[in-house]
Amino acid sequence: MTLGALIRERGTADGTRALPFLRFFGWECTFEEYYQESVAWAHLFLAQRGKRTNAPFHVGILLDNTPDYLFALGGAWLAGAVAVGINNTKRGTHLAHDILHTDCRWVVTEPHYLDVLAPIIPELESKVECIFLSRRWQHVGRAPSEHPETRAEALAAVAEVEPRLQRLRGNVDPHAPVEPGDLALLLFTSGTVTAPKAVQCSHRRLVETGTNIARNVYNLGPGDAGYIAMPLFHANAIMCGFLPALAAAVPVGLARKFSKHHWLEDIHRYGATYFNYTGKPLAYILSTPRRPDDADNPLRICFGNEGSARVAREFEERFGCQVVDVFGSSEGGLGVTRQPGDPPGSIGFPAPGIAVVDEHGTERPPAKFDSHGKLVNPEECIGEIVNTQGVAWFEGYYKNDEATRERTRFGWYWSGDLGYKDERGYLYFVGRTTEWLRVDGENFLARLVEEILLRHPDIALAAVYGVPDPNGGDQVMAALVLRAGCQFDPHEFTTFLQAQADLSPKWVPKFVRLATELPQTASAKILKSELRRQKFLPEQCRDPIYWRPSRTLEFRLLTREDLQGLLAEFTRTGRESLLLL
Repeated sequence: MTLGALIRERGTADGTRALPFLRFFGWECTFEEYYQESVAWAHLFLAQRGKRTNAPFHVGILLDNTPDYLFALGGAWLAGAVAVGINNTKRGTHLAHDILHTDCRWVVTEPHYLDVLAPIIPELESKVECIFLSRRWQHVGRAPSEHPETRAEALAAVAEVEPRLQRLRGNVDPHAPVEPGDLALLLFTSGTVTAPKAVQCSHRRLVETGTNIARNVYNLGPGDAGYIAMPLFHANAIMCGFLPALAAAVPVGLARKFSKHHWLEDIHRYGATYFNYTGKPLAYILSTPRRPDDADNPLRICFGNEGSARVAREFEERFGCQVVDVFGSSEGGLGVTRQPGDPPGSIGFPAPGIAVVDEHGTERPPAKFDSHGKLVNPEECIGEIVNTQGVAWFEGYYKNDEATRERTRFGWYWSGDLGYKDERGYLYFVGRTTEWLRVDGENFLARLVEEILLRHPDIALAAVYGVPDPNGGDQVMAALVLRAGCQFDPHEFTTFLQAQADLSPKWVPKFVRLATELPQTASAKILKSELRRQKFLPEQCRDPIYWRPSRTLEFRLLTREDLQGLLAEFTRTGRESLLLL
């Protein structure tokens, strides 16, 4: 089945067409109304395409999570076009690259992104024929308070979409010829480690993924409802939020952007029984002040990835719901689901064929631990997590054959993620392929240190990364977000570190940054590249920083005099240029 066929079926079948589907801060439409509006958008795109049928039929969507995002998706799929999710946090040449690389001939946007587009209009004009501007939701749903007139609005490339849609509403379904294997969607990877790549998703993959999650993860039925706060340009929001609701014919509510402060309010607003997430949203929500009625809500299940076992347990207890956390990626090349009773820190027991290998494809030996639980053979047991039985749902990167070949060597799917297995075969994720630190000749992964720091009851989020050492290699720096109402006590923190038997002396942070928020992608994944760039430099980082001037475990605030001494040491060893990277 194609996505257009699924939309058509939901919008015309007697059992589903009158059911509520999309909800947005007091506004609501049925499946039939969604289908009819998507038909109007389909005619909009087909009219623009005209007779240029040999050119890519690609529509870029640069919007917040508003109903128009989902209308544009539905219109593209009914028209036989390819929708492209454009990351609305990008700017300048990076934004232009994503639009041009994916051959977008049209871009749908809203007023507060015109200033973002204005500087790159000259670059886009070679391929982008029109920028469709929608104003329907500009004052709805915690929208930006002001929409200043911009020079982009006066450009010929910008066209108001509403007058065109008005003329097209009421047209019949175009029934464009589309096959299940045809390309339906291009979604960029998060790009927290390497440059983002556009993942190709067919109609078949998206329909089957949404149906599978609706049935086998959420078990959706009458009375259920979803809530999407993750950005719709990310695979998680589409595959785990929108498509399950479409497949199961249940309503789904939208938030423009994720907000830890408004999350519970929105769960109540939409009567949401399921919530999808990726990255660190659960930890951010847990950092908000606890309320006695937190568990008095309709939420039944949360589904996503990258939540730690401790965070998942605490979230379940606080909000009275089930958390299903899996290991996977936008590419769909492999997946592992954590189950109750799995060993602490494990991401689950992998299916046959999921292995941990070195760069040549040789399987790594199992991990070994000392009596304190410390991993003693990391360089021997840690390797890349791969699917040796094939590439599963991975359908390649758009116009990037080299990256596709690298990801599918030997006919396997190479995840780019590092991990190890214990002697019983349980799998542990330890970071990305670029998250190794080297301190005094010892190589280790940041994730191992993060897991130890997160044992502290006052720490909600921890990001560990390397900053330059004036004498060579790295120094360990940790950025921490504390729970609401908690204060950092350097002496108590030292006592905590001393009690962690599996914390190697070389893993102990040299610098501790106390942040209220960490730099992150729109999908709530921490941007360690930005943290590494900021280092401990006051012109880059305004947060309080504690440090250990010596090899002891005594932390104190980093002062201006301390910083001058550090800079002098970098100058003395000729490594001052590293502070500029």
